[in-house]
Amino acid sequence: MRLADLKTENLFDLEHSLLGGYLGNFVYPWEALAGLSAAILSLGETLPEEYERRGNGVFVHKNARVAPTAFLGGPCIVCEGAEIRHCAFIRGSAVVGAGAVVGNSVELKNCVLFDGVQVPHFNYVGDSILGHLAHMGAGAVTSNIKSDRTDVTIRLGEEKIETGLRKMGAMLGDRVEVGCNSVLNPGTVIGKRTSVYPLSSLRGAYPADCIVKDGGNVVRRV
Repeated sequence: MRLADLKTENLFDLEHSLLGGYLGNFVYPWEALAGLSAAILSLGETLPEEYERRGNGVFVHKNARVAPTAFLGGPCIVCEGAEIRHCAFIRGSAVVGAGAVVGNSVELKNCVLFDGVQVPHFNYVGDSILGHLAHMGAGAVTSNIKSDRTDVTIRLGEEKIETGLRKMGAMLGDRVEVGCNSVLNPGTVIGKRTSVYPLSSLRGAYPADCIVKDGGNVVRRV
């Protein structure tokens, strides 16, 4: 796997996110995390009349479904056809793409969910970007801060890429599938269309079009 594989343009089809124009300004997607809150606030003020303001910095499309027990903290944008289920907790700095599902007891913080993303059961997604149609199984979470509180690095083979971020979760390319109860440790990047076995603990960069099996064993799809 090459460093170029981690570029924003190689992980995501930016046409499938309301925030695609912003993300396209960055060579690597984690570079977008620091300014995400301001970008969402700025974009929110330009949204068409199909979006309604619900509180300070919260914009929800009129066709989105938001359960009465869900909490939406600003800045936040919930796009057309998205579903925010019971007891979901959006702490802020989040974009929920068109047709995306944020399920029961899911927590979002400083993240972008592209169109069609599903985080439907007991997930935590923090300081992360999930590409078009990515899916996290029940209980799968992103861990976004190291135990020693030092800056997150991304392992690429023997190389370590400095992010300059104290908090960074995972970058999931388009159509990535993450199995139930998996932990994506700080600085995890997964290429497009790769699937991860349940109960996995991942760290570092994984190529596109693969299956990540037990013990982090990576095999190419046939």
